[in-house]
Amino acid sequence: MNELQITKGSDNIFADLGFDAEEAQNLLLRSQTMAVISKWFADSGLTQAAAAKSLGLTQPRMNQLLKGKIGEFSLDALVNMATRAGMRVGLTIRPIAGVKAKAAKKTELRQPRPRQIA
Repeated sequence: MNELQITKGSDNIFADLGFDAEEAQNLLLRSQTMAVISKWFADSGLTQAAAAKSLGLTQPRMNQLLKGKIGEFSLDALVNMATRAGMRVGLTIRPIAGVKAKAAKKTELRQPRPRQIA
């Protein structure tokens, strides 16, 4: 009989799926914001068209949000929608225990070339 192996996941499903740390964090924030906006819609009793109008969207765009089309929405756009829905959006940033910051590669800043005016 085969044994079932269970691996405990992290707090970020996107990291568990193999996305790099930056993309995983961005996807997590976007998905959380989309879920809150979707719940707002479900609790509002509004039609998709009315909800879309109040969020500054078209109805098809609202439908994309409700279907979880995460790739169609930037975090910035989602924050704007949540604000229009009457929510206060915050962001908490704190260090991850045991993780050291990566040293930045030293890069030289290029000086802009002077423009010639004819």
